[in-house]
Amino acid sequence: MNFSDATLARFAKEVAKYPADQKQSAVMACLAIVQQEQGHVSGESEKAVAEYLGMPPIAVHEVTTFYNMYNQQPVGRFKLNVCTNLPCQLRGGQKALDHVCGQLGVEDGGTTADGRFTVQHSECLGACADAPVLLVNDREMCSFMSTERLDDLLATLRKA
Repeated sequence: MNFSDATLARFAKEVAKYPADQKQSAVMACLAIVQQEQGHVSGESEKAVAEYLGMPPIAVHEVTTFYNMYNQQPVGRFKLNVCTNLPCQLRGGQKALDHVCGQLGVEDGGTTADGRFTVQHSECLGACADAPVLLVNDREMCSFMSTERLDDLLATLRKA
């Protein structure tokens, strides 16, 4: 895979933030750039980032698979991560996930037929006191997600 000159320029800007012998430290930023531009990080992209940064492809893959923010396949316009870690679980996290999946007619990890929504469980989102929580597109945290609040959120996103 060959990245565009614009993408390589963005990579270089991130790499420049680190000492020359530590350019691998820019791996997360480079993966974020790939995802912004392509919508997800493919295996081919991982290998190209690894080559660019001079690191083993498995090391890049480990980063991609560790963090929920990197999509390894195309996702819907709205990616909904529902926390099912213990604190959220104790306050209805699995119920929230099941409700969202039921309302959208998808399984955990699935994307709606129209490509608008992808739903997936998530490990801790760091808002345990607000459980259950849901993260929209890796950016917007929604707290205290009762069935009613989930229905309101889905109605709002459907209109967007």
